[in-house]
Amino acid sequence: MTAGEGRIARRTALTVGALVLLRLVVAAVTPLAFDEAYYWTWSRSLAGGYYDHPPMVAVLIRLGTSIFGDTEFGVRVAAVLLAVPMSWAVYRTTQILFGDARMAATAVIMLNATLMVAVGTIIVTPDAPLLLAAALVLYALARLHQTGRGTWWLAVGVAVGFGLLSKYTAFFFGAEILLWLLLVKRERRWLLSPWPYLGGVVALALFAPVIVWNAEHHWVSFIKQFGRARADGFTLRYLLEIIPAQIAFATPSVFILGALGLAALLRKNAAAPAARALINVSVWTLVAYFAWHSLHQRVEANWLGPVYPAFAVAAAYAVWGTRWQPRAQRLVDLSQQWALPLGVVFFIALVVQANTGVLTAFRSDPSVRVLGVGWPQLARDLETIRAREGATCILTQGYPVTAWLIFYAPKDACIAQRDERYRWTHLPQPSEAQLKGPLLLFGGAGGGRDAAHVTVLPDVARRRSGVVMQTFGLAVLAMPAGDVLDRAPPPEVKR
Repeated sequence: MTAGEGRIARRTALTVGALVLLRLVVAAVTPLAFDEAYYWTWSRSLAGGYYDHPPMVAVLIRLGTSIFGDTEFGVRVAAVLLAVPMSWAVYRTTQILFGDARMAATAVIMLNATLMVAVGTIIVTPDAPLLLAAALVLYALARLHQTGRGTWWLAVGVAVGFGLLSKYTAFFFGAEILLWLLLVKRERRWLLSPWPYLGGVVALALFAPVIVWNAEHHWVSFIKQFGRARADGFTLRYLLEIIPAQIAFATPSVFILGALGLAALLRKNAAAPAARALINVSVWTLVAYFAWHSLHQRVEANWLGPVYPAFAVAAAYAVWGTRWQPRAQRLVDLSQQWALPLGVVFFIALVVQANTGVLTAFRSDPSVRVLGVGWPQLARDLETIRAREGATCILTQGYPVTAWLIFYAPKDACIAQRDERYRWTHLPQPSEAQLKGPLLLFGGAGGGRDAAHVTVLPDVARRRSGVVMQTFGLAVLAMPAGDVLDRAPPPEVKR
């Protein structure tokens, strides 16, 4: 590394460090999203898999809470810190493929400027470790190309296996790797070598706990997630949502640069064939699938997270790897100049709005549905009411509400979701004594055979900045009739 490259690397590391520090502060002061609270309950009972996803997100949360306790910071800290190895992997990948430290630094800045990474590492979901896995797969393949050593296939297997432990979307890494081998003449020789298959064995071995867990639970997680691929009907409605969503998650500047970079890398003489092919297949394989998927179901913006490490490299290529006509060059220069400032401003604005509502004059907005603003106080209010009414347990409906209450209520409180009990098999079940009553019914959890024994209480509300955002019905069930919990198996099993 030359002195100039060292200075570039140090400046990049300082920038990433500052951004990570900002995210850690936000992680400590922002209430959990409902999915985070749900995954936190997983972390209390680690297993080889869960109804919705593989276990890596639960492992990350357990790492953080074992040091910092059951706090928002403890839940999020490990995921936020994933940005450090992710950035290193993108830096080294770009440097290996294109031999340019400036391009490598720009790729890292572009990646960290996106809301996909800024928010996606704070809001702890399976997408956070999957983002790291995508960056590590790129790096391992770049090193394989650079060195020509078959042992790097084992590193590829580890990276893919880490991804498979994070989210089933990682299966697309296999398709991307195969396409890369087929497109790059120099790399096709590996198809006749045992090394790629040994890498596959490593990935499968790491994924084995998920397979075992599914085998013991009627393959429910596989059926649930892979069932999404089933085409049912046809519509263009969801396809038209993808681009605006990705512009928002990438931020406009990074999206413009990434799109221009991908277009430039499609040219035959743009760069070395292996580099061009690796970046293109790492983006277009997943984009093509989800474009098809959107023809029958909505595609959530975060599902495209694994393309972002390669997309950031493409954005850096647009800045340093190709020449543009004067008008396009001005657009590239302007986008590069504003990428990081806009990313930080958008991030801070999103956090301020989610926590206070000030940008919408304290009115409701979509973040209220996702983030648990107001739930800590509401959980305390419910505990006061439960104690006053002498209730032995709080019954809820819907896993978001249930997860928030379990996290924010006293840790010895009995809180149980009446429906979808299959979501909670990883936790200790309420005892017979706790379900004898009286029971506090939260959010309309009563009715039917219970109606004759229900006393309706005043509604309760959660507030943001003192303004009511959501109200919930409340009642006391004095004499439960039979089992108050719906213990039906998951719909995937019933089918």
